[in-house]
Order: sequence, then structure tokens, then C-alpha cells
Amino acid sequence: MKKITLLLLMILSAQVTFSQDVEAFFTKADAFFKVNVSNGRVNYKAIKKDPSSLNLLIEMAAEINVSKSNPKTYQAFYINAYNLAVIKGIVDKYPTKSPLDIKGFFDKTTYNLGGKTTTLNDLENKILRKNFPGEARFHFVLVCAGLGCPPIITEAYKPSVLEKQLQRQTVKALNDPNFIKVKGKKVQISQIFEWYKEDFVQNGSEIDYINTFRKEPLPAKSKVSYYPYNWSLNQTK
Repeated sequence: MKKITLLLLMILSAQVTFSQDVEAFFTKADAFFKVNVSNGRVNYKAIKKDPSSLNLLIEMAAEINVSKSNPKTYQAFYINAYNLAVIKGIVDKYPTKSPLDIKGFFDKTTYNLGGKTTTLNDLENKILRKNFPGEARFHFVLVCAGLGCPPIITEAYKPSVLEKQLQRQTVKALNDPNFIKVKGKKVQISQIFEWYKEDFVQNGSEIDYINTFRKEPLPAKSKVSYYPYNWSLNQTK
């Protein structure tokens, strides 16, 4: 009986410690984004000058193990981890004009996050998209450091409000005339829709998906094309 009680206490203690670690990560990430992000851009210059808060977050993220059985915590953790890793990748090579100027930025540079070594591409495709194939809204919250991406926000993604955050950022992007460019029945959309088309046509066409979030729906028979992606660095001016 004593052994069972001790085991239960150990399990409870581990759960409490995990909860505290994850909450601390979200809290510190929230503070980091508030200080270093404005108007959808990142102050890489300031972070380069003092990277201590960013490095601490990366170190914290390395020790946290989240489970898919708690999907909101899992998703929120890896969305933040991705955005922080992108910033880390830029800061380590700053100054630079574009993430594409950094060799292997997305598929070679590795980060220890969630107890595993991974690249940015694997974070997006193997950890988030593969495990949650029906969630195309990831594409509006994962920020790749290029101006073609939807803007990074001044807060951390948190489990308790993740649904609202995903919805808000998707609605914002798909109603932005600079992101969805409409000229009569001709519609130019981001190459995000071309690269990840399978995510957006699961229940209809790309237009059907976009109209799910549009305040002014696009014509069903719109002629769709993709405008070139802007890979210029999303740094503060």
C-alpha cells in the first residue's frame, strides 16, 4: 500500500512539475514577443545585441515534452517553438536580408525542442501538419521570417485561447487585401496555397476554404493565380 501511495505521489509531483514548466515557458514566451515584436515584425537587431531571453526560451523548450493526447498544449507549444526557432536562426546569422540567404535555414539547421532534435521543416511538416492534418490554420500562425508570411503576433500562443488565436489570425490574413488580392473575378493568392494545396482542398476548392473566413466572399468561379512570395526579412524598420 505504501509503495502504491509513493508511486501516486511521484506521478502527481511529475505532473505538477510539468505543468509548471510548460506554464513558465508560455509566460516567458509571451513576454518575449511583447518586447521584441511590433506591427508584425521582429526587432532582430535588439535581440542580437542581447539574446539572453531568446536563448533561455530555447533552452526551456528543449526540456519540455508535450503529448499529442493534450492537443491544444501540444500545438501551442510547437507553434511558439517554431516561431522562436526561426528568430534564433535569423539572430545567429544577423545581419541578413532574407532567411533564404542562410544556407539550410529550413532543412539543415537543427534545434533541440521538445526533447528531440529537429529542423524547421520537420517542425512544420512532421510534428504539426502530420499529426493534425485537418488543421490548415497552422499556415497563418507559423512565421518563416519572410514578409510573405502572415505577420507574427505580439503574444505567445497559449492552450487556453489557442482556438481564438488560430481563428483570429486566419480571418485577419484571408481578409487582408495585400494577402488575398482581388480584381473582379481574378484572385491572386499567396504561394502558401500552392505549396500546401492539399491542406486547403480537403473539403472543396481553395476559394471554398478562403470563403469560410471571408467577410466578403470571393466569387465561386474566381480565376485563381499565385503571386510571388516575398522572402525579404520581416525585421522592424
